[in-house]
Amino acid sequence: MADGSGVSGYLGVTRSLSGRVWRERPADPDLVRRHQLNLGLSEPLARALAARGVEAEAGETFLRPTLKALFPDPSSFQDMDLAADILIDALVRDRRVVVFADYDVDGASSAAQLVRWFRAMGKELPIYIPDRMTEGYGPSPAAFRRLRAEGAELVVTLDCGAAAHDAIACAAEIGLEVVVVDHHLMRGDIPKVAALVNPNRPDCASGQGCLAAAGVTFVLLAALNREARRRGLFEARPEPDLRQWLDLAALGAICDVTQLVDFNRALTAQGLKVMSAWRNPGLKALLEVAKSQGPASTFHAGFILGPRINAGGRIGRSDLGARLLSTDDPDEAMALAAELDALNASRKEVEREVFEAAVRIVEKESNQVDSPLLLVAADDWHPGVIGIVAGRLRERYRKPAIVVGVDRAANVGKGSGRSQPGVNLGRAVQAAYEEGLLLAGGGHAMAAGLSVRPEALPDLREFLNQRLADESAAAEDRLEVDALITTRAAQRSLLAEFQQLAPFGPGNPEPVFAAADVRIERPMALRGGHVRVTLTDSSGGKLKAVAWRSEDTELGRRLLIEGGAIHVVGRLKPDDWQGREGVELEIEDAADPRRT
Repeated sequence: MADGSGVSGYLGVTRSLSGRVWRERPADPDLVRRHQLNLGLSEPLARALAARGVEAEAGETFLRPTLKALFPDPSSFQDMDLAADILIDALVRDRRVVVFADYDVDGASSAAQLVRWFRAMGKELPIYIPDRMTEGYGPSPAAFRRLRAEGAELVVTLDCGAAAHDAIACAAEIGLEVVVVDHHLMRGDIPKVAALVNPNRPDCASGQGCLAAAGVTFVLLAALNREARRRGLFEARPEPDLRQWLDLAALGAICDVTQLVDFNRALTAQGLKVMSAWRNPGLKALLEVAKSQGPASTFHAGFILGPRINAGGRIGRSDLGARLLSTDDPDEAMALAAELDALNASRKEVEREVFEAAVRIVEKESNQVDSPLLLVAADDWHPGVIGIVAGRLRERYRKPAIVVGVDRAANVGKGSGRSQPGVNLGRAVQAAYEEGLLLAGGGHAMAAGLSVRPEALPDLREFLNQRLADESAAAEDRLEVDALITTRAAQRSLLAEFQQLAPFGPGNPEPVFAAADVRIERPMALRGGHVRVTLTDSSGGKLKAVAWRSEDTELGRRLLIEGGAIHVVGRLKPDDWQGREGVELEIEDAADPRRT
């Protein structure tokens, strides 16, 4: 395999069909050689390992991550021992404990873990999930008052609560004890609660800030086992085997798009192995209704299971996902899975309608295509899909996008935004709030949320475009390539070799392969706007390929023209149709060699 690098861009591509420059993923040549010698890897795989920042002494652990080698000391988390002490006390004293979790996959998988641990110890915990439409995100004074009136003595918040100052102040007033287990970044003072476990609180020295709440919860279970063991609670009952719930920890890590490095990587890798047995009734039922199969992968978690679990919080009942993941009743699991599958189908239809309307606004009504940022708004766009649509607009136009659904009755628009690397959208939204253009707003570099009066939208669009103009101009929209291959070299053995780097996600991107001077054969537009082709080159091989949702893009239009050499980049995937055990390329981008 040639390295294919060029001074101006990989394969000379400085402007692809999607407007990107291609770069070879940078790697230290000396580190590449050390990985080759130490681990017996091929040069391309050793180079990919080095390009992901894996040092020579960490190569073996990265390729074969284990919990034994990477599990952190629970006591390294601020308040972890205190939280375990409080929860074991509640178990021993049979206090009324309520699990309060966020409505997404991370919240649901965190809640299911804690519920299952207490169930193993003979105590059933009720779950409360706020409705995102009527209650918003996280704990509220109203929710805490309701729980207290129903007899709750202790509330454990999971994947939320670290910034719920008003709710926590209310809890203190009404005598409701609160333990917070969270992972979100914290600003300002630490809330005064019984215990607050969050690797991203300023005084936490655990070094585990990349964990999702599900990962923090799994470490909490280890702390609970340790404290229960210290108190002799396992003299009369077996100690819960935490490994059985690794699938839930992995699910939260993948679906919350966390950095899959270090302990979090081991948690996810081992969790996928546990998930592959499909012993959790809810996950098994969800797999069946989705008509999927096979060993679990990040694809299963992120694209099959996750969207269906999230559908309950987006357009259905917020507690469905947590109930699905925590039930041991196969019949209940199947009923919940069927309901979530139906809700997900509805969500996709709503998402399609909003996305198509947003594209029409961008291209036909507002003339925003050339601006640094896209901001589109319309009445009654469902708040459960605006974040997904913003992500799809960002992907299509390669620039930050904000989608706002306006509620005319309440005279407010709720917006969600997604950004490009190098453009800090959260900071710009925060500046708009400080300027008085928003009712509420915030976020981080790559994502943001806001509330705005409809009449302020034009001023908001102008402010954000001015604010982001310099950042957008300076940000290089690039696609990093790991290796150059031929169509003949694209075999299952190559895929298996690079699968040693899995699981893939933030911090460990899935390998991207380039194929140069390939020709298009048998182009075909598929239902859903996808384009399928066969690629050939001078090596004599034939490689099946597909470009998802591309038919109405420049990429898709070029792929539908048979013949003519082009360069393509994409990710290799298994192709097991009719038992063939081949591969296909999911095309990410393409470039015309004559116009790079």
